[in-house]
Amino acid sequence: MRGEILSLLPQLRGFARFLTGQAAQADDLVQETVLRALAALDQFTPGTSMKAWLYTIARNLFYEQVRHGRRERDVMSDYARRPDRPESDTGEGEADALRDLDGAIWRLSPRLREALVLVGVQEMTYAEAAHVCGVTVGTIKARVSRARSQIMEYMTPPPEGG
Repeated sequence: MRGEILSLLPQLRGFARFLTGQAAQADDLVQETVLRALAALDQFTPGTSMKAWLYTIARNLFYEQVRHGRRERDVMSDYARRPDRPESDTGEGEADALRDLDGAIWRLSPRLREALVLVGVQEMTYAEAAHVCGVTVGTIKARVSRARSQIMEYMTPPPEGG
């Protein structure tokens, strides 16, 4: 089981990065998640998804930290002001589109962003994502659908002359 945890670290770090928006905070979140998982390894049910179990621990830990003084608004504004945020010097359309998509994802509410990341980026099933978030499959499907719609709205340029 420890080997499986180790193999999931890159994906867990990616999820933590989407939750926190900052590499250092993501690393801290992953470290604390692994510590809690190892301490509670006897609570893991063999035959179930280790990935979903770890993501649930990470998500709960993140929201616990948010409740203890780190509000989502602060995380988002810190991310937007970061001088080390990746920028492309080339100015190519692809890099601009990626920056636009990144901005659109960060404009989503935390719940919509979380659902989209779990299903779209982390490639979880709707059922796994629902388990991680503690909601029904229908709720996850609705959140992913709303997130996709909002991103399309954010990414669509306004009509000319309007």
